[in-house]
Amino acid sequence: MLPKRLDSIEQLEDVLTTPSPALVATLSALPGDIMVLGVGGKMGPTLARLAKRAAPNKRVIGVARFTEPGLQAALQRHGVECIVADLLAREPLAALPEVPNIVFMAGRKFGSSGSEWLTWAMNAHVPALVAERFASSRIVAFSTACVYPFVAVDGPGADERAPLTPPPGEYANSCVARERMFQHFSHQFGTPGRLIRLSYAIDMRYGVLHDLARKLVAHEPIDLAMGHANVIWQGDANDWALRALAHCTAPTSGLNVSGPALRIREVAQGLAQRLGVTPVFNGTEAPTAWLVDIGEALRLFGEPSVPLATLLDWTADWVAHDRASLGKPTHYEARDGKY
Repeated sequence: MLPKRLDSIEQLEDVLTTPSPALVATLSALPGDIMVLGVGGKMGPTLARLAKRAAPNKRVIGVARFTEPGLQAALQRHGVECIVADLLAREPLAALPEVPNIVFMAGRKFGSSGSEWLTWAMNAHVPALVAERFASSRIVAFSTACVYPFVAVDGPGADERAPLTPPPGEYANSCVARERMFQHFSHQFGTPGRLIRLSYAIDMRYGVLHDLARKLVAHEPIDLAMGHANVIWQGDANDWALRALAHCTAPTSGLNVSGPALRIREVAQGLAQRLGVTPVFNGTEAPTAWLVDIGEALRLFGEPSVPLATLLDWTADWVAHDRASLGKPTHYEARDGKY
């Protein structure tokens, strides 16, 4: 049963890292241990903990620079082995252990404008290094829906066969390069994999719903230019990504991971009602947005475990009580590709 509210970071992370029976079964049948490259990001710590709880007899190894104070120790307390390494450096990458299952989560989005060279290094050069280094492993690599062009908001969304022709912006184009590097080495070495085209994971501390709720309580206008989006509970996104290790293809292939599309105006109104405020809107909904067709993920994994109404309840309660925020806006409303 889902809780009615999430009262603390500890409870939030417990819910995020509680494995589904399907994940337990999948990882039990999956041969070999798991290594998470780039474990230090927003989703990595809970994904690694989720994997360890689902497969307590496997080694789960997290690799990162671990610049966030206390993160390494916290992961180790939960049974995740940690290796400090800069993935941009060839020597530490070469020294990593051979592991059959790789989850690649390294990347750079925010701060791209003004440091485009580092964005391309992280999103294109590092994937090439990793794909070559772990050519004999399964590689599930996190990507983004930003690799697709904008599509009509009244359509089904972009499916995995859509051309990778994103709108302008170096970030989105560097993400296409990331996928192309994994595809190149997968073709060269026969490496099985999946490219997880994620669209907006929801954690109470960040995400599209968090951004909207924070603006509502601050009585700031909601920009409607990007009027539609797909969102998914972060626990479900991590669950599906780990289960994708059992659905790798050679050569590697894309997989859209998200929930059903939502309308920003309607979601903001739902949050405003729960928060007891009156929403103020700015701008006009564009006829296009970054939207994805999640049919293949639903076929593989079933429906998300946390419905939108519950996410709205949890988010409104979290923000109303001014609980923790990562202070990292998604900038979901950006249409110019600048982050």
